[in-house]
Parts: sequence; structure tokens; C-alpha cells
Amino acid sequence: MEWRERNGVRWLEADLGGGRAAFTTRLGGASEAPFDSLNLGAITDDETATVIENRRRLGAALGFEPERIPIGYQVHGRELAFHSGPQEPSPFARPGSEIPKVDGHVVSTPGLAPLVLTADCLPVALSGPGGVAILHCGWRGLAAGILAAGAEAVAATDAAVGPGIGACCYEVGAEVRGAFAGLGDEVTSGRMLDLTEVARRLLREAGVERVEAADLCTSCEPGLFFSHRRDAGRTGRQAGLAWIERTGS
Repeated sequence: MEWRERNGVRWLEADLGGGRAAFTTRLGGASEAPFDSLNLGAITDDETATVIENRRRLGAALGFEPERIPIGYQVHGRELAFHSGPQEPSPFARPGSEIPKVDGHVVSTPGLAPLVLTADCLPVALSGPGGVAILHCGWRGLAAGILAAGAEAVAATDAAVGPGIGACCYEVGAEVRGAFAGLGDEVTSGRMLDLTEVARRLLREAGVERVEAADLCTSCEPGLFFSHRRDAGRTGRQAGLAWIERTGS
């Protein structure tokens, strides 16, 4: 992955072999504390008009009109939405519009850049002959099989795992640790869970050949990322997006 910046908006970008992924930071927006500054989450205490402006700035930085950025209402499950065109009306450009309850998005043609919101959960992008997918991966979604569902949907060969809470900061109970006991001892250390390593192993089980991970902890990097756990729930949202690269002129 490589750092990119345009007009103050800073993000990590990954090459997915026919697709690309972007993982945003909190930099480059208009929001005031504690949502400073590129808060993309409308379901926060931030001003809706400011969130819309932040979303406009992100779209401009990446080269996508906000109406061409599909989103969902995330419920920590494994359901996917398949998009062949823009959402109408666009819940990304116009918060409050009807929105599907899904934690992942799949596109098979260029021109759309689906997005998931995160504030400790992992954004995971997938690419393969069937298109690209972007997935919101908390522990519940990972345990429910969202990575396998996304990998199957696009016949994934490549994956990029964005920033999320690290094993350094993610203390969990026995129920959560038990959900991943079959992946081996290395995914936990005492009460700490390594979500990124969980994702790596599940992607390998799903047959994904190439996996790149940011290995950045959202909780440890307050200057770069929002963190639900670090900030006791009063925080903004960053995002992961994926799109198919256009070919030819």
C-alpha cells in the first residue's frame, strides 16, 4: 500500500490487480472536534451538512461523484449488496435516503466505488475475475463468514486489509476468542485478539492468493484514525472503498 494525498485528504491506496482500494484517514475534512476532521459517518453527533461536505471532498480526491459511491447500513453480519449502477437516491450523497442493511458491497463493472464505514473494525477489499468487493469486518461478521461470502462473490485472488484495532489494544472476552479458536493459537494472546491475523487466515481458507495488510492500529493512532473503543463511542468514521480500474482510453 502507498500513501496518497489530494487537497488535504489523505488515504492509503492498494493495488488489487485489476482493482484498487482506498482506506481513508481522519485528515482533510471540515468537522470539528471530536469528529475532526474527515468524519464520513452520518449516524454520529456531527452536523449532517458537514458530513456531506466531507463526503464530497473524499469523492473529489478519489475521482468519484458522491452519487457513485454505494453504501449500506452496517449490522455486523455477512450480507452483501450487488450493484450494477448508482443507488437512487444516493444515501451517501443524501443521508436519510433508503439504505440496505448490508456489511459488504460487490461491483462487476467500472464506475462505482462502494464504501464501508469503520472506527476499529477492519475494511477489507477483494478483487477477482468477478469484480471487486469491499467488506465491513468486525468480529461478528468475520465469525459469520463475510470474508468467504465476499471471496466467492468475486472469485477473489487479491485482498487488502485496511487499518483496524490491533492486537495491542483489542481486549475481548471468552465468547469472542472462542469464535476463532479453530484458526490457531496465534490469533490470540491472553485476552487480546488479532483481528488482522484472523482476516489473513480466513482469506487463506477462502482461497485468496495475495493478501496485503496495512497493519495500522486505529486505537494507537489518534492523529490518523477514529477509534470507537479509544474514544468511548464519541468519534467519527473513516472508510474503505474499492473499485475496478478502467482500461483503455
